[in-house]
Amino acid sequence: QVQLVESGGGLVQAGGSLRLSCAASGSTFSINTMGWSRQAPGKQREWVAFMMSASTTTYTDSVKGRFTISGDNAKNTIDLQMNNLKPEDTAVYYCHGGSPSRPYQYWGQGTQVTVSS
Repeated sequence: QVQLVESGGGLVQAGGSLRLSCAASGSTFSINTMGWSRQAPGKQREWVAFMMSASTTTYTDSVKGRFTISGDNAKNTIDLQMNNLKPEDTAVYYCHGGSPSRPYQYWGQGTQVTVSS
């Protein structure tokens, strides 16, 4: 089993920045890809960013140029640096991980990000 724990959420004004972190523990050898998704009130959960390696990352269009996913394999952590935040980025952000064929196998508990206008 794998446990994922997020941290770093909070309240920030539009244009500000936040950095989310996710720490993985347990059978981390089974994880080849990690990423972040988010769920805003009344909306479906959507993926935000994926990372398979330091050179293989992908972002949903709405966050390109503003968010950066990074990871530390030695520490089994991934971060999401979020810059120029917008009110529409307000959501619960979830860390997830798994194999390339099952990237959503494991989930964290979520961390709230609120961006005020």
